Amino acid sequence: MQNDQRKNAELLQRGFAALQSGDLKTAESCCQKVLGNNAKIPQAHFLVGLIAIETKNRKLAASAFHTVTQLDPKNTAAWAHLAKVFSELGYTVRADDALKNAEKFSTDRPLIQNVIGSVWTLLGEHEKAHSWFLKAHMAEPKSSTYGVNRANAESFLGHTHDAMNTIEAVLEDHPSNPQAHWIRAGLSKATNSDHANTMSNIAAQQAKQPHAAAFLYYGAGKEYEDIEDWPRAFDAFNRGAAAKRKTINYDEAEEERIFGVLAKKCTQEWMQSNDSDIKSSAPIFIIGQPRTGTTLIERIITSHSDVASAGELQQFYLAIRRISNIATPARNTAALMESAVSIDPGKLGSAYVTGTRNHAQKAAHFVDKMPANYLYAPLIARALPQAKFIHVMRGPMDSCFASFKQLFADAYPHSYNLEEMARHHVRYRRIMDQWQDVLGEQMINISYEETVQNLEDTARRLISFLDLPWQDDCLNFHQQKSAVSTASAVQVREPAHTRSVGRWRHYESELQPMTKIIKAAGLPL
Repeated sequence: MQNDQRKNAELLQRGFAALQSGDLKTAESCCQKVLGNNAKIPQAHFLVGLIAIETKNRKLAASAFHTVTQLDPKNTAAWAHLAKVFSELGYTVRADDALKNAEKFSTDRPLIQNVIGSVWTLLGEHEKAHSWFLKAHMAEPKSSTYGVNRANAESFLGHTHDAMNTIEAVLEDHPSNPQAHWIRAGLSKATNSDHANTMSNIAAQQAKQPHAAAFLYYGAGKEYEDIEDWPRAFDAFNRGAAAKRKTINYDEAEEERIFGVLAKKCTQEWMQSNDSDIKSSAPIFIIGQPRTGTTLIERIITSHSDVASAGELQQFYLAIRRISNIATPARNTAALMESAVSIDPGKLGSAYVTGTRNHAQKAAHFVDKMPANYLYAPLIARALPQAKFIHVMRGPMDSCFASFKQLFADAYPHSYNLEEMARHHVRYRRIMDQWQDVLGEQMINISYEETVQNLEDTARRLISFLDLPWQDDCLNFHQQKSAVSTASAVQVREPAHTRSVGRWRHYESELQPMTKIIKAAGLPL
């Protein structure tokens, strides 16, 4: 018996070490051997869960961590990871329950405190997230991971001064940390090129680490742009995009097929065959391209007392994934969309309402500000007949370049190449023209340029579209204290301005590959 226990302990030690070094094959082998000896060892199932996270198999991860909680009900780490996986899968109710247990059995281990903070971030509760990140960072003040997460939370909450102090402390201990430099660049407007030069120099030494180089080049580009050094800004953005492009897979041909399937299937006749009886009028969807003013529009309407912000939710897309029975690691495929258009709209609507129950309890309406929901707009409208859509539009060149010069997490893989970005934009504009016919009065188009030039007219038009009484607070959106977890976290805390309109023209010669495609499509620049 003792020999078996010693052998299993040695295998687990080797498995965790292999996982830490990135050797997933060895880690998996160790797990299999341990579970073959004894299927009731919690640590083995925990290791299975961690391996599944690395391979992005969230359903397996959820199953593994759930098993740990069955075998060891007070295992805080398992509850925390289970809550995180449930959040990523869109199971917000289950995530809440798992999170309650994680907090109930919480320990002083900063690693677990950090995971709990990450779950609260995914759930859009940035005050709570910050409190956990703060605990983790205070316990290990030299940790760059905890410091970066704390600074991000402070930035989302509008505590820019605190975020700057936190990130400066991280950089003092970790002067080459790429993400810390990138966060610092976004917290304030640069007045000289010193920090941008530092980031560029560090990035030049990261040729074999494109993920790190991307953070640094994008940070440098932002600061060069702050001081209107346009040539160096574009060079940095271009280098950052090239680095990021190396780290992602983007299948443009498959994207074309996805758009083709939806355009062919989601017709007015298909729309009229709707038999969903979901009566909820709570959700308001803000859709379009990223970096086009979607956060600005959200802040305007969530300044109304009857409207709450739910952030950028993935609940509808995840409902499609769960119901469709299409098992593929790829986020979107033509096969998935073929299945999606055949799903009972009532089931989709019910799944979305269940997954957003907590948001619906905060106000009469809530805003789902996931820009990429534009792709599924007819599916959403068919599943939720009383939902409303606000489509935010921006000039094609400003829209494309704003995405190109922004470092995203895992979204928008088309945005790191000028031609790919432009072709994607053309596809988006074409399908949105069709969606306007399909959705009719359920959707309103809002111009970013018109909004920043005449805020009150747009704000009143929006509130009228939502059938809400006018409130003057909608003009003072920048005074909101609520958190913003997008790239616009700093900008939306100031009044509307026109500084970004036509900014692409500073890079007109460098953007010719993009301009050529936009012009050929017959779109205005």
